[in-house]
Amino acid sequence: MSSLEITLKVILLFFVLVTIHEWGHFYFAKRAGILVREFAIGFGPKLFSFKKGETRFTLRFLPIGGFVRMAGEDPEMIDIQKGQTIAVKLNKSNEVTFLYLDQLNQRSDVIQGEVTNIDMERKLEVELLVGEHEAKYTIHPQAMMVTKGTETQIAPFNRQFGSKTVGQRAMSIVMGPVMNFLLAVVLFCIVVIMAGVPMNTKLDTVVADQPAQQAGLLKGDIVKSVNGTDIGANFNRLTDMIQKSPQKSMNWIVDRGGKEVPLQVTPSSEGKVGIVIGFDKRSATFGEVLTGTWDYVSKTTVGILDGFKKLVFGQVKMDDLGGPVRIVEVTGQFVQNGMTSYIYWAAIFSLYLGLFNLLPFPALDGSRLVFLGIEAVRGKPVDPSRESLVHFVGFALLMLLMVVVTYNDIVRLIKS
Repeated sequence: MSSLEITLKVILLFFVLVTIHEWGHFYFAKRAGILVREFAIGFGPKLFSFKKGETRFTLRFLPIGGFVRMAGEDPEMIDIQKGQTIAVKLNKSNEVTFLYLDQLNQRSDVIQGEVTNIDMERKLEVELLVGEHEAKYTIHPQAMMVTKGTETQIAPFNRQFGSKTVGQRAMSIVMGPVMNFLLAVVLFCIVVIMAGVPMNTKLDTVVADQPAQQAGLLKGDIVKSVNGTDIGANFNRLTDMIQKSPQKSMNWIVDRGGKEVPLQVTPSSEGKVGIVIGFDKRSATFGEVLTGTWDYVSKTTVGILDGFKKLVFGQVKMDDLGGPVRIVEVTGQFVQNGMTSYIYWAAIFSLYLGLFNLLPFPALDGSRLVFLGIEAVRGKPVDPSRESLVHFVGFALLMLLMVVVTYNDIVRLIKS
């Protein structure tokens, strides 16, 4: 497999997992009537962007996540103050559709004046002192503020994140991780279908000059039993028995061309015989697809949560953590092992992203849900400026951790 193909599949994995996560936020925010200003894949400088409807879709430089920027979730960056001189453009219904904040003398078909009163959230009105006369205008709910060549749509209060019920806001946040869970389930289901159901433990390879070959085992032999214990499709049982029998003779019965052949196999002192195990397979039934998918999801979830627990209690060293470089390296290894392996890794990674984002750490979705829970109990929201500060500090710490683990990845690569 070429390096270009591996690279493209790594990029595709990142793009799909982040996009499905952010789409969960985006879709349910739009359903709640929230103005979504930006749907971004990546962080940092913009590489590419286009606007569709009210939302700008952007691809950014750093491939370490993404975000959906909702109106009112963070303090608005542009505001108009009393005493400020602006220019407005009206539509045929005498509603303000554009509010110009600079280059006023270069604007055509506008009314220029000093702001005496303005409300762009609830009343949607602006009062201007035009010459010696005051004029009041209604602001269109989708009016644009224009400054430094950039258009920013106003956000009436009923389009802001904070105007929605706790349930609507919680749904727009939690559906990001939920989409990762759903994707993981679908991918695990595909893995079960592609992999099929093992019927027998078969020898795919018999290594030369190793105990297996010396005992007479051949490629294609189906292992029926060892020491009187049926093996069937349970290759873990076979490998466990071999590892526990170093330099001990074992009674194997193999099926070779429909005939049962008894053999004496003695593992080496390391508990190895020199075989590569494969399977005879059949297509999975509908019930087996469901149970197989559940097994993958449940066991993988337990493993990920156990990893989080070890991290919290200091049972994992910093050098053991991996960042973007390590993720790319591991993904490349799964890609080289074939499509089933690639999809399996995508499912694990998607499940991991969903669980990670639900952790109650500042800047993650889990932390935002905690603040909404506090609001539900108190009956009033936490001060938005304080919540924003908490998330900012959390994001800074996550970026610092990302730098550290990326450094570890680079050092590990150099040493290897």
